Amino acid sequence: MKHLFSCLKRYRLEAVLAPIFKLFEAGMELLVPLVVRSVVNIGIADGDKGYLVHAFLLLAAFAAAGLCFAITAQYFAAKAAVGTGAELRSRLFCKLQSFSFTQIDDMGTSSMLTRMSSDVDRVQSGVNLTLRLLLRSPIVVFGATVLAFTVDWKTALVFVGLIPLLAAVVFAVMAVTVPKHRRVQEDLDGVYLSARENLTGARVIRAFRLEEKENAEFSTKNDNLRRAQERVGLISAVTSPLTFLLVNVAVVILIDVGALRVDGGALAQGDVVALYGYLSLILVELIKFANLIVTTARAVSCAGRIGAILDAEGEQETSLEAPMSEKEDGFAFSFEDVSFTYSGAASAALSHITLQAKKGETVGILGGTGSGKSTLVRLLPRFYEATEGRVLVGGRDARAVPAHKLRAKIGYVPQKVVLFAGTVGENLRWGNPDATEEELLAAAKIAQAEDVIGAKGGLSAPVEQEGRNFSGGQRQRLTIARAIVKHPDILILDDSASALDYATDARLRAALKTLDCTTVVVSQRVSSVMHADKILLLDEGRVAGMGTHEELLKGCALYREIFATQTEVQA
Repeated sequence: MKHLFSCLKRYRLEAVLAPIFKLFEAGMELLVPLVVRSVVNIGIADGDKGYLVHAFLLLAAFAAAGLCFAITAQYFAAKAAVGTGAELRSRLFCKLQSFSFTQIDDMGTSSMLTRMSSDVDRVQSGVNLTLRLLLRSPIVVFGATVLAFTVDWKTALVFVGLIPLLAAVVFAVMAVTVPKHRRVQEDLDGVYLSARENLTGARVIRAFRLEEKENAEFSTKNDNLRRAQERVGLISAVTSPLTFLLVNVAVVILIDVGALRVDGGALAQGDVVALYGYLSLILVELIKFANLIVTTARAVSCAGRIGAILDAEGEQETSLEAPMSEKEDGFAFSFEDVSFTYSGAASAALSHITLQAKKGETVGILGGTGSGKSTLVRLLPRFYEATEGRVLVGGRDARAVPAHKLRAKIGYVPQKVVLFAGTVGENLRWGNPDATEEELLAAAKIAQAEDVIGAKGGLSAPVEQEGRNFSGGQRQRLTIARAIVKHPDILILDDSASALDYATDARLRAALKTLDCTTVVVSQRVSSVMHADKILLLDEGRVAGMGTHEELLKGCALYREIFATQTEVQA
């Protein structure tokens, strides 16, 4: 809740004015039964038409003033709630941007989306309703009770017995529903995850004719969500009927007691009407308050889920207590007996990897699927941190270098190509916001993307969401160009030429030789790494061989097998 109040602090003026104007509106409503009492006791009883006209004008004035106060209060409450929601969403986005890959893996994309959308919306609704009713409803209930005692204290004792019972019902509902709302949000995460997977993998699902299976799985998750919502909704639904029952019982008692006192001459008819009016006010406000409790219960649950993200530390700039004192040692990077295990994994993804690369060298990393190639190169920009051993970049422990400085030196082209909606030029400038058109075109030429840009209409050509108006090979070449524009010290190509034909791949490798940087090429194809200065062959997370192409052909049986197999396939 501290984050919610922190976001609300910026709108503290609106947060103060909204309930104040609601109290003014409440004041208008509390005066109405007293005017009606006078109308019955004086205007109607005495037949005084002038008094009735005056009273009706006064009621109209109360109504107009109450409407103005209500609209003003709603404006300030909405402004504070929407502003708070926007601030929360912005903080969530910034926090998620700071998360490490491990934290992102553990939380899951669907859960992040749910918290930024559904959870924030529920908190926003809770803030809006709270600002309007949290003070108004109790004040109206208390004020109506006090004024009822000024009318006739003996009859008003009915109120004293009613209010504690109603309060007990409301708070009991809140105590039960808060944890259940949390479970509903967790089930909603599962539905979002299923929907997201099905939308992104629609082609695969149809290719394997698994629509019915996926429909059944989604229906199961959706039914779980429905049942969870029904359970919490059933409890919440009891609140209004139970409140009505208690109030109606109180109305019966009030009319019975009031009628007896009117017959005895101790009470006027207008007094009974006023008491009934105050009891009706209490009924309406308690129903509103019950709805406020239900909405607040949801908001509190969602605020807790949001707070769990905002309280997380995120990725640390440096994970060592003090910077290391290593100096440049002539190596672009080094792995010193590095092992790594993913969070929650049963076995290590990498085991005892030792590798050194001199500046300007081209290093090839070869291996089958699941051998640990991508995991290894992700340790260089410190997307993940080594579980054991050290990763050195430029002679310094990567953990001792602030993440943003470390990544500024590294150009990374991921295995999964990512382009963003905009233009080709805007996508390429992610590598260097200040790059000129000449620099962009030069990088595109090296990445073999010059013809792609020309065919699409130049750097101003539009890029649709996820780059779907480009082929897989075109997207790969553009992302390689984006990394080259950065002028990195280390360029990592994580199987980022897999969609290229052999001729284009060969031209790309030749062009990369002209760059003044250390290049790491990750691939499953021997042809992509055979000309590297050093090749690291991985098998199930372990080093199976290391050396040049010729050295591995002579001394590594696994490499010879892979080379022979791929040569036969190409032949």
